[in-house]
Amino acid sequence: MNMSTMKRRLIVLSAFSALAFSTAYTPHAQAQAKEVVIAYQDMVVPWRYAQATGEVERATGYKVTYRKLGSGADVIRALASGSVQLGEAGSSPIAAGLSQGVDLSLFWILDNINDAEALVARDGSGVTSVKQLTGKKVGVTFVSTSHFHTLVALQSAGVNPSDVKIVNLRPPEIAAAWERGDIDATYVWDPVLAKAKKNGKVLITSGEVAKATGKATFDGFVADRKFATANKEFLDRFVKVLAATDASYRDHPQTWAVGSPQVAAVAKESGANAADVPASLALYAFPTAAQQASNVWLGGGKQSGAAKSLAATAAFLKEQGTIQAVLPDYSVGVDPQFAQRAAAR
Repeated sequence: MNMSTMKRRLIVLSAFSALAFSTAYTPHAQAQAKEVVIAYQDMVVPWRYAQATGEVERATGYKVTYRKLGSGADVIRALASGSVQLGEAGSSPIAAGLSQGVDLSLFWILDNINDAEALVARDGSGVTSVKQLTGKKVGVTFVSTSHFHTLVALQSAGVNPSDVKIVNLRPPEIAAAWERGDIDATYVWDPVLAKAKKNGKVLITSGEVAKATGKATFDGFVADRKFATANKEFLDRFVKVLAATDASYRDHPQTWAVGSPQVAAVAKESGANAADVPASLALYAFPTAAQQASNVWLGGGKQSGAAKSLAATAAFLKEQGTIQAVLPDYSVGVDPQFAQRAAAR
């Protein structure tokens, strides 16, 4: 690594660290040939089954190390540091990362979030609407899709976000704060969302926010751009696994029932209760490879759904002061080739 590259990487890491308010990672050496480190989170999604059963290793021949991180911001920072090569992140941290200069590419839509994230008020908080959050304490994971939709929902309801005590907590910290009664509301995803719903009232879901404002959110798989360029065959095979697992759930959801090996695997890898998994999966939409290859999601350059969503997200985050600059074109961070080849098979 030359000095200019090192300086740039340090600048990106410093900027994103300040943005995400999270602990630092020690950079690791770039994975050797036939090795990859994949960062994942706790989202309840079908591909956890492939993750748990070693399908990626069998399909690709690579040695795969999985690293569970607490937020999308953590994943983007780990990519920037070089400690992981692939990772799961929401559209908000992806937009923020690209805006901060992280050299990444979005190559797969993990899910369309729909109603899988929601703003929930704790029973006893006295809050029954978004407007009543003024002066209340809301726990969210900063730079996440739920953070983005918290700001959008407040603004849409005529509430100034600065009049709400928004605190930065990762999902396990949200669960603990909720249990103690330290927060009045939270905007979060499963498995913590399922727990919050048991003694809370859903004020609005991300699907409802998207319909009302046009600001949709998604979770995606991103790669270090240099790794993606040097390991195209691996990503082709990896995307084939992702597409097959999504299709298994999408085409036969009844087989993903409590007691099935699929649900057991999803629960194990995500940390969810197995009894909650089928309902949690049903809250998402999982686009087909053909849909992802089209301009609805990854295809179409600047006019792709993903690029337009990232641009709109970045513009809003800048307006809120979360990031300092936006790119003229977010398609520079969108790579449709792997979904296109998967769709052509």
